[in-house]
Amino acid sequence: MRYSDTHKEETRKKVVKAAARAVRAKGPEGVSVAEVMAEAGLTHGGFYAHFPNKKALVVSALEEAFGQSARRFARMTDGQAPAEALATFVDLYVTPEHRANPEGGCPVAGLSSELPRQGLPVREAYERGVRSLVARIANWLPADTAERESLAASIVAEMAGTVALSRAISDDDEAAQLLAAARGRIKTRMGIVQ
Repeated sequence: MRYSDTHKEETRKKVVKAAARAVRAKGPEGVSVAEVMAEAGLTHGGFYAHFPNKKALVVSALEEAFGQSARRFARMTDGQAPAEALATFVDLYVTPEHRANPEGGCPVAGLSSELPRQGLPVREAYERGVRSLVARIANWLPADTAERESLAASIVAEMAGTVALSRAISDDDEAAQLLAAARGRIKTRMGIVQ
């Protein structure tokens, strides 16, 4: 059977999307190549046609996870003024829905504590994603460039930390209260009228 010229690239994309969900749900160490391949509808044996090793898969998965998040939030904030875009971003990020769905959420909220134990290529992919997220938020802030980067990094840390902490709380109502309070504090700190 002859495959199309794009078959290998399409197959690789399916594997990377499945891996992005798995990495966000289970962390880099919890990802099984066999499970990712099965999720993509492929056999384990086909893995090496696309990646030299699991580390390369995790790097691609992180890049895809950050890319998915960026595209999703870009669609949701497209055409909004900077303050409105920031408010929308906070309102969509610091939520019970994000808390409940780590496999589809931001890698920062789900993976920060696991990355220090990863090899350099994985950490570098993660750092590129974080820098891109910080830069996107910085573009919405009205401060000078040096302050904007620092403030944006602080916002990312507060949002991701709040979502991560809420995931550790077993009481859904208590977690929802934590998330709501954080959303309000972040927006107040940014001067966003609620």
